[in-house]
Amino acid sequence: MAPVVVVGISADDALADPRILEGPESVVVGAPRHLELLPDVPGQRRLPLPSPLREGLVDLVTEYADRTLIVLASGDPLVSGIGSTLIELLGRDRVVVVPAVSSVALARAAVGWAAESHAVVSVVGRDVSLVRRELAPGRRILVLSSDEHTPRALADLLGEAGYDDSEFVVLGDLGNPTKGSSHYFDKAAIVSAKDFDFARLNIVAITCAGPPLGGWVAGLPDDLFENDGQLTKRDLRASALARLAPVPGERLWDVGAGAGSVGIEWMRAHPTCLAIAIEANTERAERIARNARSLGVPGLEIVHAPAPEALKDLPTPDAIFVGGGATVPGVIEYCLDVLPRGGRIVVHGVTLETEHLLADVYRQHGGELTRLSVETAAPIGSFTGWTPARTVTQWAYWR
Repeated sequence: MAPVVVVGISADDALADPRILEGPESVVVGAPRHLELLPDVPGQRRLPLPSPLREGLVDLVTEYADRTLIVLASGDPLVSGIGSTLIELLGRDRVVVVPAVSSVALARAAVGWAAESHAVVSVVGRDVSLVRRELAPGRRILVLSSDEHTPRALADLLGEAGYDDSEFVVLGDLGNPTKGSSHYFDKAAIVSAKDFDFARLNIVAITCAGPPLGGWVAGLPDDLFENDGQLTKRDLRASALARLAPVPGERLWDVGAGAGSVGIEWMRAHPTCLAIAIEANTERAERIARNARSLGVPGLEIVHAPAPEALKDLPTPDAIFVGGGATVPGVIEYCLDVLPRGGRIVVHGVTLETEHLLADVYRQHGGELTRLSVETAAPIGSFTGWTPARTVTQWAYWR
């Protein structure tokens, strides 16, 4: 089969390698604006990008399997671009990428930031709440904007998080000598207060100034989670996540999710971590979504249905946490059935019934059975004493 070649176009409308277009037998696919930039090549077929994109790309590749397919892209096709999509669909051996200078490199040069000194967050077609995960005093963030409205949405987010003293730079149409623009703000709140016309193509550079909002090590403060009491508390959550062992790119099932705290902290461990929160209660499911957005992981998937029925059509997990409903018939059995080699499961129980169940699965499968008791200092009249929380039985198993 012929290769698929993805070619970047720079901000000044120059093709990364013009020679690629010389063959009349190739088929060129791109946005109308990109296609209009190209010189005429007699006999060469040119097509607009399909919609919907992913399904349409597969159809195009199949239809023109015997001809070189050239796909045009802005900048570096592997920076939130179509190159990444094609490699995901076709495999790395089928796709050749010829990049132009990326928007990230242009933004970094504009503000003078070293490559290793900042995070890059794309909110192209995504929730701007993703930026919340990166907020920390002094941290630098480059945000790839979805459109001209993104800067104001980011400014509002920073204000809500107590980061409205951050330095805020909106870089528009980078690399274009006639259209490029920059707007600098000492305080992000100014963006919302004044009427600026931002370029549709822009990147926002943020130098954070604000309070610590919680680290990436498991065990965020309990009061960061909106909850109705159904919350895996800080010390128990840290213990569970230490055994669940988040790894980049892996997926967690958080069964009986309550406030969603375990799934949220799993996703905060790395930007590529995935999680599905399974929760039967409507109010709690809605609460999980709010908690996920406020803590910077709006991509947390929420399944509003009871287990084990809700588990049967889900993608295979790498790890499973059962924080509620362990005694429901079939839940533990189904979780163990789908757990792959190398997978981890952690189950918490506070009732005698759950404890008996966990003792049984421990005898059958092994693993680790632990009783966790946490006491917190609290006033007793004019003195201080220990207030115990409910003891939790924890079963952890590695396949």
